[in-house]
Amino acid sequence: MKRKRCEMEETTKKKKMTEIGSAIEELSVLSIAKTTIVTAETEATTNIINLPLKPLLSFCRLIVQVLDKIGPTMAVLRQDIDQNIQRLEKRWESDPLLYSNLVEILRQEAKEGSSRKPKSCSRAALWLTRAMDFTLALLQRLVKDMSQNMEQAIEESYNLTIKPWHGWISSAAFKVALKLVPNNSTFINVLAGKDETHQMVQDDITSLISLLIPLLNQLHSILVRFIISFSAIVFMHFVFVYVQMDNEDYGEAVSGFFGVTGTAPKVK
Repeated sequence: MKRKRCEMEETTKKKKMTEIGSAIEELSVLSIAKTTIVTAETEATTNIINLPLKPLLSFCRLIVQVLDKIGPTMAVLRQDIDQNIQRLEKRWESDPLLYSNLVEILRQEAKEGSSRKPKSCSRAALWLTRAMDFTLALLQRLVKDMSQNMEQAIEESYNLTIKPWHGWISSAAFKVALKLVPNNSTFINVLAGKDETHQMVQDDITSLISLLIPLLNQLHSILVRFIISFSAIVFMHFVFVYVQMDNEDYGEAVSGFFGVTGTAPKVK
């Protein structure tokens, strides 16, 4: 019994060394509670959903760390995640007790009619959910075939979850950045912990997927409940691309895509 306990503790320590393991741990403690309240006067039943904000944001930060392993391809999405985390954190800091529950923030903005405003927390929650949708789609492709082409897996996941809501500039920048995606083996190796095999990484990804699916299902339901249309908000960025045109790996491809010629600095 004691030996088994030691083995479990050792496994937990090992998981903490990797982003995937930390994400599993974070989602394991993130519980979505539903409290039923019956109003005495009307005997009406109301379901109050509680989705703790801070653990959710901690998990989103771990997503950023995973995206960092992919490289420059995820720069636009990564920046967006960071900004949305900061926006929600700022709201939490204004009243940690009141805004400890994400649902309370969405409910308040829906009541005020500010949900669709550019700087609303509702938009931040929507885009964080889309980033998690992308992460889930990518992990599902990886766990299905750990040897598949990374560029193809990322592009398919992006097209399914993020591209429909991106402006053309962001989509074009992503398309170019796909050329910088690491190969499959390199990506799996950077995800793995010390002495962790590809099979162990695959098992961890499977565990993470099993926790992420119900969370996203609940988030989608919450956003729809507070009238946050997934099709109504399009994401646009002005993207400035600097590249050495004589770079053998990607200089010619990037400059050609944006129509940049000559040697003088140009903004497209």
